[in-house]
Amino acid sequence: MKKIPEVSRLKFIKHSLEILKNPLPFHNRNFTEKGDIFKLNVGFNTSVYFCRDAAFAEYVLQKNQKNYVKSKIQTEDLVKYVGEGLLTSEGEKWKTQRKLIQPAFYKKQLGHLLTPMEAAIKNEFERIKTNTPINIFPILNDLAFQTVVKSLFSGVTIEKDMNRLQFITESGQQMLVKELRQPYLHWWFKMGGALKRELDLTLEAREVIRNKIHQRKASKEQNGDLLDMLLNSKYEDGNSMEEEQLIDEILILFTAGHETTSNALTFTFQLLAKHPKWQDTIFKEWQILSSESDDAMTRIMSSKICQQVIEESMRLYPPAYFIDRVNIEKDMFNNLEFEPGCNLLFSVYEIHRHPKLWDSPEAFLPERFAEGERQYSSQYFPFGAGPRKCIGNNFAMFEMIMAVTELVSKFKIHPEFKKIEITPLITLKPKNALLRFEKR
Repeated sequence: MKKIPEVSRLKFIKHSLEILKNPLPFHNRNFTEKGDIFKLNVGFNTSVYFCRDAAFAEYVLQKNQKNYVKSKIQTEDLVKYVGEGLLTSEGEKWKTQRKLIQPAFYKKQLGHLLTPMEAAIKNEFERIKTNTPINIFPILNDLAFQTVVKSLFSGVTIEKDMNRLQFITESGQQMLVKELRQPYLHWWFKMGGALKRELDLTLEAREVIRNKIHQRKASKEQNGDLLDMLLNSKYEDGNSMEEEQLIDEILILFTAGHETTSNALTFTFQLLAKHPKWQDTIFKEWQILSSESDDAMTRIMSSKICQQVIEESMRLYPPAYFIDRVNIEKDMFNNLEFEPGCNLLFSVYEIHRHPKLWDSPEAFLPERFAEGERQYSSQYFPFGAGPRKCIGNNFAMFEMIMAVTELVSKFKIHPEFKKIEITPLITLKPKNALLRFEKR
């Protein structure tokens, strides 16, 4: 048996302020010093195994996935804010929900959502001011949120309600980050009232969604959006989803569906600003595709260069930059032994930049995906892997391709930043994404 190197609790506490701000450099130093897996002691009886071994990640997420479940970070901590839906449930409940919801995200079904998605994208891009530096992230964050709104609740929506919902989902994420990175202050979050305030906001969000559901049912309209698909879905016994479960699933769609996409789009536009030749290549491809077809789905599926750029962007800056799992039974991998209940945290960020897995890992080289991402399936996990791979991966890719091609077809993008900065929260967020846009 190999002994897994350890990082002491004292070292963790010593670097706690740095970890709170950005844990990635701390983890990188440990990977460099200890190897591709190390044990971090974060409490008296609490430890986490950090890993950047792609083969081990593939083993856990795919080959032996039945022995692994998500950690309490998602099944308990995140549940407080988004409920027990597809992202946070486990076992038979997850299987039942996945089977029920999956058809709503088939490519054929997503084709019905392209028109409202396109409208939301164009509307948000009207806010872009030319020839002056602007932070693009707020625009893209609103774009991604409004895309989910239009896809879920097509037709009339109350802007005030949706703005409130957006505020609540983002506020909940910030609170969860504090809970995870400062576990020693949990007593203060509880006694000081911060935790209760966030949970009250979550209840408010649930009421906003509940009202939307009731309005749709009362109208008896069929709009062909995601809400209709969820309302019309039936379990094997013929029953529909109960209202509280439906609210859980919608909350998760809002939380997971807009945060990761807005992050990925921001990093993509920053990388395009630094590499203008790829802007021109996407623009030329889009001109050809637009002249050949008026069908949105046909154009999206044929946008190979744009897809390469997005895939390379998510390699360098994966929005879901960590994947967590806990083993149910004792397991072994590569002469490493794991007792039941080990907290495993796979650094997608580190795997995607591992020098043994990628040529020029720090360089932006979209051409590496010229043959598609499947050739890297054992080391490329922007949407996870295995049975629990993100159900909305096609939705996200369609949205991002539409957004990138729409913006590049109208503007040339120039960088107003020296380097790409990041803020790792629950997802990998951009920081100071200042760009300047020039009309084509």
